[in-house]
Amino acid sequence: MNESILELPETLAEPSNPGTSPVLQLKTISLSFGGVRALADIDLAIASGEIRAIIGPNGAGKSSLLNVITGIYQPDHGQIWIGDQCFSCVPTQRLARLGVARTFQNLALFKGLDVLDNVLLGRIADRKATFLEQLTGLGRAKREQSQATERASALLDLFDLTPHTNRSVNSLSYGLQKRVELARALVGDPKILLLDEPLAGMAAGEKQEMTRFIRAARDEIGTTIILIEHDIGVVMGLSDKIAVLDYGRKIADGTPVEIRADQAVIDAYLGVAHDEVQPS
Repeated sequence: MNESILELPETLAEPSNPGTSPVLQLKTISLSFGGVRALADIDLAIASGEIRAIIGPNGAGKSSLLNVITGIYQPDHGQIWIGDQCFSCVPTQRLARLGVARTFQNLALFKGLDVLDNVLLGRIADRKATFLEQLTGLGRAKREQSQATERASALLDLFDLTPHTNRSVNSLSYGLQKRVELARALVGDPKILLLDEPLAGMAAGEKQEMTRFIRAARDEIGTTIILIEHDIGVVMGLSDKIAVLDYGRKIADGTPVEIRADQAVIDAYLGVAHDEVQPS
């Protein structure tokens, strides 16, 4: 990461009024790969309705932290609290029912399907209809399909995707595809949405639009958002709070104004980037 904290725009995010009860807490999370420490005693508390950014130089442990939250990695020790449920390792198969959704750095859309069908795939975990009901389209299957289509259509409208409803996602621009992915992540009505570099590869205009839609996900839907993002200007203008990692340790945690003035953060960003530890 080459951006300097010293070169940030003057306009920073105004603090919102997120709920006071944490929807997600990490307590003394540590993670090692082959004896190399990737995360060290990370504490983090995310309030309901908050937009929380996690930033740091390349290799600071940001993606590892998201992988712990979603159960892809099991920490060496520590606790993950999602609401009032505590886990030493989050069960990935229960993420949707726990109210957690995630997008990844790379697009994972089904290119042969249209926009609506791609978004509807985000409701699969919510289906309770039996195979026979789904096969015949009767009973719960019919109700679930109707509810899913209504929810998906509302999100397509919110993200200005309605004109593209029946277009193949393969025919859309990269920025529109990222919006489809955002809608799919939200169609299951998660309480917490994790965004892994949602603006990567976008032009300036697309970044502005995507930032507006991320904010709408919080303001219009009430989703708590945790994001990793390299564009520091966007982070400062979008986030309520920012946690900063360096070499797997949390070196700062506060509002954009506090983070901008933190000397440890400035030193980390002016230092040399380091490769993120990966499992061997």
